Amino acid sequence: MERTRDPLPTSNVREIDHYGGGGLMVWAGIMLNGRTPLHIFERVTVTGVRYRDEILETYVRLLRGAVGPEFILMDNNAKPHRVLLVDEFLESEDIHRMDWPDRSPDLNPIEHVWDVLGRAIATRNPPPRTIQKMKRPLLNEWEKLPQEMINCLISSMKSRSKACISVRGDHTPINPFFVYSATAVS
Repeated sequence: MERTRDPLPTSNVREIDHYGGGGLMVWAGIMLNGRTPLHIFERVTVTGVRYRDEILETYVRLLRGAVGPEFILMDNNAKPHRVLLVDEFLESEDIHRMDWPDRSPDLNPIEHVWDVLGRAIATRNPPPRTIQKMKRPLLNEWEKLPQEMINCLISSMKSRSKACISVRGDHTPINPFFVYSATAVS
């Protein structure tokens, strides 16, 4: 027997937050003992041209120069990252890209950094209510993230990759990093 639930009467529902369109797109680079500034895209749509002009030329080229030939770029296979002009730029700058499996965000350390950053924004009192009022708190919280946490995440990549391989790409157990982040970020 299938049981369905009647919707709540509208008189019992009160909307408290209005989420009407819009959003922010951000980018940052992380590495052991360092990170880039948080880049906030002024217009949300990111194309291959914007990715090359605003990210690769501005940040990644400098990182490659600072790190040297062993520098490897890790991205998330998003469409703007995979267009021909981006491939040509990376080749012209001798920037090597890490092979990365599709649909594997948990293996990417920066995805966990985004989670911590989002939680920090969510705890602000009062919370930012508009896109414009979100920018400064994002930049402030980004600067406050402990580099030790970022280092821990990057250092855990090898063990997280092994865990993912051992379960043949299925879900892996929660990483002990989250215990660290809960106490280190406040």
